[in-house]
Amino acid sequence: MNSLTEDQVRDKANQILRFENSDNVISGVGQLTSFNTLGESLPLNPWKGNNNKPDGWYFPKDKNEPALILETKSTRKQLNDKTIDELKKNMSYTLNYYQEVLGILYNGKTLKTFCNTKPGSMTIMPLHTASKLQNKEYYLKILTDKPIDVQKIYNLTKKINDSLKFDFGIQDLYDRMIFTASALVAQRYGASLKPDYSFNAMRSTIIDALNKSLINDKQQNIKLDALVEVYEDIKMNYPENNKAVNKFINNVIQISQSINSSHWRGEDVMGIFFNEFNRYKSKSDNGQVFTPDHITNFMYRLINVHMEDSVFDGACGSGGFLTKAMANMMQESGGSSTNEAKEIKKHRLYGIEIDKRVYALAAANMMIHKDGRTNIFHGNTMSEEAQKWIRKINWKNGDKTDNLSDLQNHRITKVLMNPPYEKKYKPIDILNAVFDNVPNHTDAAVLLPDHKLEKGPKLKVQRLLKHNRLTKIIKLPKETFSEGVSVSVFIFRTGETTEKHEIFTCEIQKDGLETIKNQGRQDIKNKWPNIEEFWVKTIEKLDVTADKSCKWITPDLKNNKNLSFPIPEKPFKISEDDFMKKVMDYQMFKQKIGVKEFNENVLKEIIYHSAIIENNDEITISSQKRI
Repeated sequence: MNSLTEDQVRDKANQILRFENSDNVISGVGQLTSFNTLGESLPLNPWKGNNNKPDGWYFPKDKNEPALILETKSTRKQLNDKTIDELKKNMSYTLNYYQEVLGILYNGKTLKTFCNTKPGSMTIMPLHTASKLQNKEYYLKILTDKPIDVQKIYNLTKKINDSLKFDFGIQDLYDRMIFTASALVAQRYGASLKPDYSFNAMRSTIIDALNKSLINDKQQNIKLDALVEVYEDIKMNYPENNKAVNKFINNVIQISQSINSSHWRGEDVMGIFFNEFNRYKSKSDNGQVFTPDHITNFMYRLINVHMEDSVFDGACGSGGFLTKAMANMMQESGGSSTNEAKEIKKHRLYGIEIDKRVYALAAANMMIHKDGRTNIFHGNTMSEEAQKWIRKINWKNGDKTDNLSDLQNHRITKVLMNPPYEKKYKPIDILNAVFDNVPNHTDAAVLLPDHKLEKGPKLKVQRLLKHNRLTKIIKLPKETFSEGVSVSVFIFRTGETTEKHEIFTCEIQKDGLETIKNQGRQDIKNKWPNIEEFWVKTIEKLDVTADKSCKWITPDLKNNKNLSFPIPEKPFKISEDDFMKKVMDYQMFKQKIGVKEFNENVLKEIIYHSAIIENNDEITISSQKRI
């Protein structure tokens, strides 16, 4: 990088930050404008007589809103304590008027940011932000967003679900989810949902917002029409309950505010809905088993996904793996407002879902989180059309080759999946279809029932393991899924082979989550983070000494055996009583004595020929004979 003067750095910073005046904000960069001059545009000039000159400023006319201060240096100048003190001095001046101030120190290549510790405080501390300079909206969002209350989300979702089921008469689980998700999408994209709306006005506003939000994306993915179609198909019994409409809109607005927070860490919105809505059903439809949020994050870490990866889910359901990956990758990039975050949402998240209504939920889930929805394909993963779509993501000419120069820049590098488990959905076929069409040496984390590979179609499983290496099997706690399915995480590497390779296995017996009435299993005591950290490190290091469950196994591919976590056999124990019982049983068998008749005779002998002893109102039957 060529050396830049301070003036050049200041101009470069403004091109990125975009400090521009507006009706409600005094904003700009320069060397000649003092605090005193800037204060003349504010009530009572809070900096009267202060001739210090900031390099850049963003001062809202409402002092309750956050302010930004910029200090620039030439690229030759180090950002040391002296330059930091200069920025902090200007921040202190600013804090004499504003409640919150974020300061930016920049020399064209290095960046440092600072903020007061809480609103109204004059204490200034370093702030962790993106390593590259971002636009002003990114920094303002850091100051304006507050931590979310997930419990509040659950409570609001419960209210919405009860209202949709009992006030609106929407009986179907997926219809309730789609109705809620569509309203959240509409709210996310600026629909003016008002509490005094009639049902018809609310419905029309949501449909209009859905159509407008999809205009550009439908040019790339016409199947996004499915979201509007399934929403319009929802039937209800009591649509003219205005009180219920107002209550529904108020709750949607509150949830939307939480989801829009940058503190939202990708908890699957549909997963929360499903936990709540599913309490009215004994089992999910369509072979769908929604992956718990803590497991999606665990699997993300198991295959070391990072912000430069492209993640694919060949049976994406409501999009839980994709939204979790999106949130984690954007967090790594510095937040949802960075340029890198836009790239992640546009080019690094891909999924396929066959069921139309669940596909609509996935599209809605991605839209709620902004962008990414054009890369979800509605179709059968095993179809040639879907496999062609996968290859097109990975290779420039759409044909799989071993030539690295043929690969796309945004090719799939990691796979996260929870395919449907029932035989009729052919989970092994789905895995073969996905692994056949992604680049070799792609890491994949897949949720399957514990013994699926051992009990699945023999030839198809052998084909899967001949061309893809199964490296690890992690058995999850039996309570992981409310459906009662006992599952493991299977880690593969595509384009290699399992033959002549051992498999690392382990078992996580407890995840620390507890069942909350009507709200599913939650980590209310915050136990899971430490459990997750222990197991991620153990599995990464292949440390068989870390836990007694850790061991290596040798797969038997010829007979499809040793392809699951080996449950330890309970040690054989026999008591003296057990031994005597077996001896007696054998002797009675030899002498042809009926067990039932023998038991009755023994009972009569004990009861009617024993001594009855009465002492202080207590009666004891003695084994001694009556005299």
